[in-house]
Amino acid sequence: MDSGYRIAVCDDSAADRDYIAGLCGRWASRAGYDIQIRGFCSAEDFLFHYAECKEYDFLLLDIEMGDLDGISLAKKLRQDNQTLQIVFITGFPDFMAQGYEVSAVHYLLKPVGEETMARVLERAAANCKRAQKALIFSVEGESVRVDTGEILYAEALAHFCRINTRDGAFEVRLNFSQLEKMLGEGFIRTHRSYLVRIGAIRRIGKTEVTLDGGEKIPLSRSSCQAVNQAFIRYFRGEWQ
Repeated sequence: MDSGYRIAVCDDSAADRDYIAGLCGRWASRAGYDIQIRGFCSAEDFLFHYAECKEYDFLLLDIEMGDLDGISLAKKLRQDNQTLQIVFITGFPDFMAQGYEVSAVHYLLKPVGEETMARVLERAAANCKRAQKALIFSVEGESVRVDTGEILYAEALAHFCRINTRDGAFEVRLNFSQLEKMLGEGFIRTHRSYLVRIGAIRRIGKTEVTLDGGEKIPLSRSSCQAVNQAFIRYFRGEWQ
């Protein structure tokens, strides 16, 4: 098998859970992925299990469920998990904008076709691979391993670069263009001195972008269009 993923299917309809699980199984079989699938009948049921096991890669999530809806569940999960690939699957189109607020891979309307589901799962798998990429940096004479999915942005300073992660910042003696090449896809310049991970962007204004956690990064006029297009493509799952 090429790779393995743990998939949670959360839907209060047993028939829908079984149908979605079947689509996942056929996608995995054709694509050569080894998967484990577990179904949950409510958001509360998933949260109870998640408290003990956070090792899920994909969450296929209905929205209209009992006391705790899917959007609220996703917001809770995003408080400490930015890499879980969330796909909303629902009969209601009204919540699409909120889906993008929690960095959903896609928003699918029931009934979901097999090929459509396969395309979305491939995007989720590609996102997982990007998040799992790690780099080694030399920091004050020591080698430091950093997962690119933990990097928020990098800033070019006089003779070095500052890399800002969820756990803090560190400085490396690298040319900014060299760092940009190392980070690769998934990062974009918002300004000549700032390189931002697209998945960390929460909002784009006229002169700045707001990241998860509220930090604001300058956005130059020349970069504005490219950043907006990349942001839209990324959260639609079209970024290559």
